[in-house]
Amino acid sequence: MFDAKSLIQSLPEEPGVYRMLDAEGRVLYVGKAKRLKQRVSSYFQKTLASPRTRIMVSQIAAVETTVTRTEAEALILENTLIKSLNPKYNIVFRDDKSYPYIKLSGDEYPRLSFHRGGFEKNARYFGPFPSSQAVRESLQLLQKVFLLRTCENTVFQNRSRPCLLYQIKRCSGPCVGHIGAQDYGSDARLVELFLDGRHSEIVAKLTAKMTEASDRLDFERATVFRDQIRSLQKVIQRQFVWSEGEEDADILATAAGHGTVCVTLAMVRGGRHLGDRSFFPKNAQDCSADEALLAFLGQHYAEHPAPRRAIFRLEQDSELQGAIEALGTGKASFGAPKNEMERAWLAMAEKNASLALAAQAFDASRSRQRLEALQDLLQLPEPPGRIECFDISHTMGEATVASCVVFSEGRMNKAEYRHFNLSGIAPGDDYGAMRQALARRYGKLATGEGVAPDLLLIDGGKGQLGVAREVMAELGLDAIPLVGVAKGEERKPGLEELVFCDGRESLCPGGASPALHLIQEVRDEAHRFAITGHRARRAKARQTSRLEDIAGVGPAKRKRLLEQFGGLAGVQAATVEDLIRVDGISRKLAEEIYRGLH
Repeated sequence: MFDAKSLIQSLPEEPGVYRMLDAEGRVLYVGKAKRLKQRVSSYFQKTLASPRTRIMVSQIAAVETTVTRTEAEALILENTLIKSLNPKYNIVFRDDKSYPYIKLSGDEYPRLSFHRGGFEKNARYFGPFPSSQAVRESLQLLQKVFLLRTCENTVFQNRSRPCLLYQIKRCSGPCVGHIGAQDYGSDARLVELFLDGRHSEIVAKLTAKMTEASDRLDFERATVFRDQIRSLQKVIQRQFVWSEGEEDADILATAAGHGTVCVTLAMVRGGRHLGDRSFFPKNAQDCSADEALLAFLGQHYAEHPAPRRAIFRLEQDSELQGAIEALGTGKASFGAPKNEMERAWLAMAEKNASLALAAQAFDASRSRQRLEALQDLLQLPEPPGRIECFDISHTMGEATVASCVVFSEGRMNKAEYRHFNLSGIAPGDDYGAMRQALARRYGKLATGEGVAPDLLLIDGGKGQLGVAREVMAELGLDAIPLVGVAKGEERKPGLEELVFCDGRESLCPGGASPALHLIQEVRDEAHRFAITGHRARRAKARQTSRLEDIAGVGPAKRKRLLEQFGGLAGVQAATVEDLIRVDGISRKLAEEIYRGLH
């Protein structure tokens, strides 16, 4: 029997992390504490407010602890363990750190661009933004006002005349010398000020330049600065209505209901509201909104820098705030709204959280209804929790690609999509392509690896379905239901025919069937994903195949050539003398490349 009293007596009054384990050694819960003894003992009081906590405590067979030097170390270790152990009772927010940023490169003529991923040392990054749409809207505004380039370096270095963006006054044309490095750098510094939220400084600098140009009687230049000021003021009036200052803040709101909870994060940077993003955690059944919010605060700010203010309706958790500040995020102020503006921000975020929760509940209900309708239509023993669908795409047999898309947990699960680049089959042999793709997908499943679908859809008629049945039978997976989705007359949506391989007659459910709507959604996604993969493979083959055929041109040299000349067409147009200038290309190899491409 688990002896809680002995455990509590042995715990230190130091910061650290604790792990609750059941009788089989599985981790039930991971938590952090400023004082381990005080925090762990709170779980073994006579009265526990949460039924969820009572159930968890009843399963505890052991508690393991790890002492850390600081609260910050405890916060980091807690989040690391939650991700690696996936405890049953921890509220987990899926945050893949994929927030987008605006990047200003460190080139002589800096490039303004959308960015995800790692950071380079010689570039500046502004963000994070809650969505890619917020980044693209910001880029459009910056292009309109400051005219910085957005093209890739390979394009920029090889232009002989300005592009369309210059013609429509969205770029100043540095690629062809229409603006000098000094003036362009000045515009780039104004962009930095804008993204830092220092709008008044920008207006002051532009006003000073306009006055100076006017004093020199350079009225054409003064007019350019005047138009910039007017455009900037219009942008500020439209985009910055929430704040007259230049605040950086996160606003966090929660909504609970329908057996789940939603946390909405709204971002304000430099006084500008960038939008919001809603999160639905795992393992949050019957947890309170406050519990979800505390879990989000700990997990989110362990991975992302905190702004000056984080606003939410919850009694301030000084332990958590201290740990976050100790991570080196600066003097972040966490807690309830302090003025009318912050209360308005929070009220809007709370409304958006409620709307997101209602939309999630509606989608879940709609998905459940469609799955039940699909169960009835296909005569399945229960609604299919996981549906997989295959499609084949090629152009007259060239670059054949198969796609597999997955529908699970009531939605398309893009993380589990797969492309299969097929080879060794006759051009246009769709049956052979389907056979190879299915064998590669489910070969490991036959040995016990992977997850079996509850329903397998094949985009095609009796021929493709017959191949699929043969492959699944060979693998010993013939218990998985198979359905072919054949296009109807004139390939019109709603006229699809469902084909079976168990002797049943084909079905034409009709355009009003919710079950067919679900099948169409999954089938269309498989088709889209197959075409995307096919086009990418075909484009790669057409761009590089002729270079690959030339002896002495390996992947590294091929990459340098394509980057230097902006693609295969640029390499073809290059002379031998041009080719020699590329690092690693000798005269002899340059002559071979020239002969191979002409």
